[in-house]
Amino acid sequence: MGVLDMFSLTGKVAIVTGASSGLGVAFAEALAQAGADVAIGARRVDRLHETRQLVEQAGRRALAVGTDVADPVSCRNLVEATMLEFGRVDILVNNAGVGTAVPATRETPEQFRQVIDVNLNGAYWMAQACGRVMGRGSSIVNIASILGLTTAGLPQAAYAASKAAMLGLTRDLAQQWTGRKGIRVNAIAPGFFASEMTEQYEQAYIDLVMQRVVEGRMGDARELAATLVWLVSDAGGYVTGQTIVVDGGVTIT
Repeated sequence: MGVLDMFSLTGKVAIVTGASSGLGVAFAEALAQAGADVAIGARRVDRLHETRQLVEQAGRRALAVGTDVADPVSCRNLVEATMLEFGRVDILVNNAGVGTAVPATRETPEQFRQVIDVNLNGAYWMAQACGRVMGRGSSIVNIASILGLTTAGLPQAAYAASKAAMLGLTRDLAQQWTGRKGIRVNAIAPGFFASEMTEQYEQAYIDLVMQRVVEGRMGDARELAATLVWLVSDAGGYVTGQTIVVDGGVTIT
């Protein structure tokens, strides 16, 4: 096997949550381009059609399932549907996420819990469901954030707490499953990439953040997706329990 062959995902089956927009779409498309069949889940089922088309245009099979990752039963349903359609699950990308920017003295319990339920609990329920059916050589990637490692000038206690917790979850699951079950578990911590969340930011805030980005620009979703492909492929086969920061240098400033 040559070096480039190690990046191939031919014969693999991936699940991507939060695949109705933004980075989730890029992840699903990249996994398909690398050779994987892809099951995509999101609450907004109507918006999964475009993602499904991108997977099929890459020559791979696609399955779209309405999924609310905050609901453990919904997570199990997505995994069961994938097993019925494709017969296996090799890759899980825990991408579904929500965020708030509410000052800590005004954030309601409901607002805080919603973020934790989706970002943290949802990642756990999906990993749990997949961990029960995955075989050796499988890979789970939790999409965290640099806000789990640093701050960014907005009041995002719930979001930052959920993403920091994902890093601990990643380490523990890797410790539990890599040696015993052969399932690698890692996290990717993106910096500032164009997404539904960044579309809500005011330009003045984006200009301020860009001063911390050594690369001097927002990231391209394809750069993040390429990192994902490496991490879930044989090329990343000796990496587990790690957080891969892809932020253009924000965390070194």
